[in-house]
Amino acid sequence: MKTLTKTDKIAYIFLILVFALGIYYANTDLQFFDEVYTKEDGIVESITAILLLCSSILLISRFFKLQKYKKPLWKIGILAIACVFIFGAGEEISWGQRILNIESSEFFLENNAQAETNLHNLVVDGKKVNKIIFSQLLTAVLVVYLIITPFLYRKYEGIKKLANLFAVPIVQWQHTIAFLIVTGLLVFMGSERKWEVYELAFAAIFFLIFLNPLNKNIYTKQ
Repeated sequence: MKTLTKTDKIAYIFLILVFALGIYYANTDLQFFDEVYTKEDGIVESITAILLLCSSILLISRFFKLQKYKKPLWKIGILAIACVFIFGAGEEISWGQRILNIESSEFFLENNAQAETNLHNLVVDGKKVNKIIFSQLLTAVLVVYLIITPFLYRKYEGIKKLANLFAVPIVQWQHTIAFLIVTGLLVFMGSERKWEVYELAFAAIFFLIFLNPLNKNIYTKQ
C-alpha cells in the first residue's frame, strides 16, 4: 500500500469527524440528526454535491490538459466518468431547485416521492427509482469497482490495458479499506438519513481515487 498523501490524511480525518458527529447525534438527538445534520440541502448534502462537482472538474481539467496526447477512447472514458459525477452533483441538490426556489413541473409533482426535479426520487409502479437503480445497482457497481477490479487489474494484463485505454482510475487498497470501514460504521446510525452521510463518504473517497489512482500514469502525456 502506498504512503498516504497529505490530502489523503486530511480527507480521512474529515470523514472520521463527519462519522463521529453522525454517530453521536444519531444516538443522542435523532431529531437533530434528521432535521439539521442530514437535512435536504444541509451541510452534509451540500458538501457531498461540492465534492462530486470537484471530481468532475478535476477530470475535465485533465481532459483539456491531455486530450491532444490521448486516443479517442481515453477521451470518451474520462468525459463519461466526468458526466456521471456532474449528474450526481446535480441530483444531490435537485439541480439547484430548492436553492433557486423553482417550482417542480407537473410531471415531477405527480411522480417524484419528494415532488422535486430529480430522477433518483421518481416513483415507478409504486417503487422508488432510488432503491432500484441508485441503491441496488450502485452497490453492485461499487463492489465490482472497489474490490474485484483492483485484483483483476493487478493480475491480468488485458484488464490493465483496457482500464488504461478508457482512462478508468483504479483504486488503491487504502480506498477500498476506507469504504469498508464507513460501510460498517453505518450500523451505528439508526436513521434512514444515514445514507446522506454515506453519500458524502462516497464523494470524498472517489475524489481521492481520481486525484491519486493506482494507475496515475493515465493522467500523464504518455
